[in-house]
Amino acid sequence: MSDSGSSDSEAPPRVRNVQWLWLAVAIIVLDQVAKQLVITELSLYRPLTLTSWLNITLMHNTGAAFSIFSEASPWMFAVLAVAVAAGILVWLWRHPFSERLSAAALALIAGGALANAIDRVTRGHVVDFIDFHIGAWHYPAFNIADSAIVIGALGVALAAFLPARQA
Repeated sequence: MSDSGSSDSEAPPRVRNVQWLWLAVAIIVLDQVAKQLVITELSLYRPLTLTSWLNITLMHNTGAAFSIFSEASPWMFAVLAVAVAAGILVWLWRHPFSERLSAAALALIAGGALANAIDRVTRGHVVDFIDFHIGAWHYPAFNIADSAIVIGALGVALAAFLPARQA
């Protein structure tokens, strides 16, 4: 079948899956804007109480999840994030458009990873500010990029258990 006269629904799968990159870009922009707002408006480690269980608190994280590997170079994490994003781009290029949940989930992961990489390269640490707590117990602070990574990972796991659909 020739390409002339083909509709968008007949576009090659790789072209249509790469469309999910808008989601990664949206996560990066939203995360960076929120972090800049928190940096501008709050002092380090001084919480702004929103509810009895949620604060906005400016914190610096030099490590990975839950501050593990805090002595590692920020460049190591930045290179790792770029490698993950490159792998996701390859996946988006090669896989069928029918795998939309996986594509969206991987775009969330790529956006979150790159947003935190931007922090590491420009600031030497990741800016965290969402401080969930119950009484004196505090969950480790996180940010929008971290949330996108977790939601994306859950989406990938969910997609792995769903039956494959035909394109």
